Amino acid sequence: MPDAAQTPRRVCDALRWSRSGLAALALAATLFAAPPARADDYASLNCAAARSPTERTICGSYALGQLEARMATLYEWAPSLVAMGQRGNIQDAQRAFLKTREACGTDAGCIRNAYDARIAQLQAVLAGIRAKGPF
Repeated sequence: MPDAAQTPRRVCDALRWSRSGLAALALAATLFAAPPARADDYASLNCAAARSPTERTICGSYALGQLEARMATLYEWAPSLVAMGQRGNIQDAQRAFLKTREACGTDAGCIRNAYDARIAQLQAVLAGIRAKGPF
């Protein structure tokens, strides 16, 4: 029969292992999980294939390229963290942003303003998730 003094110790050891095991499992799941799926209606700008004057203007400017990268990253994550109804709204807003951006032509200030507005919208979505949680 096990010693009564060792039983709590075994329970504590088992709980400690369970917690560390769960932490390791969670870490592994995070590291090996696939990134969220990209939305079908937007692919980050490929400067090698830039065709429109707007796209060439973005590709020719480091600052605009950085805004493109920031917006693309936010857009990659935001739809994957919200409910389906809100996902459709985010995709609709992205299509509207692309039309607005394209209408800027070679006007870098106009393009910057379009990016700033879109980035603010996407950051607001993420702030809402942070405030309320995705569930």
